[in-house]
Amino acid sequence: MAVFDISELSAQLSPYAALAGLDLGEKTIGVAMSDVTRTVATPLETIRRTKFTDDANALFKLMEGRGAVGIIIGLPVNMDGTEGPRCQSVRAFGRNLLRLRDLPIAFWDERLSSAAVNRVLIDEHDATRKRRGEVVDRMAAGWILQGALDRMRS
Repeated sequence: MAVFDISELSAQLSPYAALAGLDLGEKTIGVAMSDVTRTVATPLETIRRTKFTDDANALFKLMEGRGAVGIIIGLPVNMDGTEGPRCQSVRAFGRNLLRLRDLPIAFWDERLSSAAVNRVLIDEHDATRKRRGEVVDRMAAGWILQGALDRMRS
């Protein structure tokens, strides 16, 4: 497969199959999965980054367990809409995944996803800093994936 625009991704997917959502950090990868109708994103797990191949295998194992057939990766676009070095790194991660597995990938603007998740955790759940650190990556992945799912349905 290849990298697709979010508006083209649905046409590449089999019906009733889940998608994975990723929030790529320098030390962790937040992972979320959709349901098979691609309506609801659920934060799933945080993968501690080690070597790329190990990270990819951990991701593929989660995807296989949930029947996911594609990936939405959060793209850390600058506030002014430009792409910096972090975007290049995230795009390279996507290209490297394609070398290991033939699956459709799309990128989704993740501006302020972690800030929004932190705000929810503080305001609505009164979460401690430690607890936020434990869940923010996978919740940000859920936020990213849900935004992409909503866009795909519209």
